[in-house]
Amino acid sequence: MLARNLFSQEKPGAAFPSAIKRYADPATDFDVYRLTDPAFSSILPAAYNRSIARNNGWMLFCSDRSGSQQASRLDLKTGETRELTTADSLDASSLTLTPDNRSFCFFAGRSLYISLIGGRARELYKIPDGWERTAGFSVGPDGTHATFVEAQDDSSRLRMVPLAPGPARTVVESPFQMTHPIARPLRAQILFRQADEALWLVNADGTQKHALKLAPGRIGPADWAPDGKTVLYLHFPDDPKQLTAIREATPDTATDALVAKTSQFAHFGFNRDTSVFVGASRGAASPTILLLLRITQREFTLCEHKASQPATVAPRFSPDAQRLYFQSDRDGKPAIYCTHVEHLVEKIDAQAEPRP
Repeated sequence: MLARNLFSQEKPGAAFPSAIKRYADPATDFDVYRLTDPAFSSILPAAYNRSIARNNGWMLFCSDRSGSQQASRLDLKTGETRELTTADSLDASSLTLTPDNRSFCFFAGRSLYISLIGGRARELYKIPDGWERTAGFSVGPDGTHATFVEAQDDSSRLRMVPLAPGPARTVVESPFQMTHPIARPLRAQILFRQADEALWLVNADGTQKHALKLAPGRIGPADWAPDGKTVLYLHFPDDPKQLTAIREATPDTATDALVAKTSQFAHFGFNRDTSVFVGASRGAASPTILLLLRITQREFTLCEHKASQPATVAPRFSPDAQRLYFQSDRDGKPAIYCTHVEHLVEKIDAQAEPRP
């Protein structure tokens, strides 16, 4: 806590006034809104985690305004920000809302916590000595368990911890480092990565672990479609002259299909019915945010992101698909940006539950 006390000038839980700034994008003249002050680092959670409330009214993110990265709540209507935690070594990427939007979870140091919005954090689990957590953490769609990976040397174990009181358990062990576990919607299965080489699927009881059938090449960001039927991922061909593509793997039929080639996306997201994609281009000559329609496979430029590391832009739709949010350090430190797409993308009922 010493470093925090030395550098913090704000009290935990304090509210900060709006820092929203609107500007016309130089490339398209569309309005873009910078939501946070680039004098401080503002970090979005992992793209597969929940960061925007289902009513589209507020966002969960991390900010170091008080001297260290802390969970914060951004009111998307007023722009007001409120700090929610006083944790040491909080992992910004691990931050996620629970499905009911009443609580959030995060890792800080070796401990996993859950907290009511505006309440006190409660420790759920602590990584035991001799183990280290690998990249990635998520809470399942039913909101009952958190999933992460612990590694020891080159091997690792996939762990599940109940959000209600109860013991942690090991789902499966592997002779390589598993990362980024994501529970499958509407099914008792978990997806995880083997670096950029493979995506694996395992039943929640630890049975039937197998690698998904994917196209040859490197694997970029991946996530479940909201209905849990397919995994959408970025595919980086071994030939650098070939275009990055969005592909779709269907575990139940062991098939993999091309969705669309892209203008070299570094990261991507999609709306609830996966009819529209958003991508962050990694091309130095054109560092832009683009929409891509599945039906036409055509791209539409929305704005520039100008991030020094395009993979960190991590664009994502609001639950109703009427806003796009992304991260960029174009104005100094990482900040969060927004642009409106209601004139381009059909509105989706954010409260509706996906069907199997």
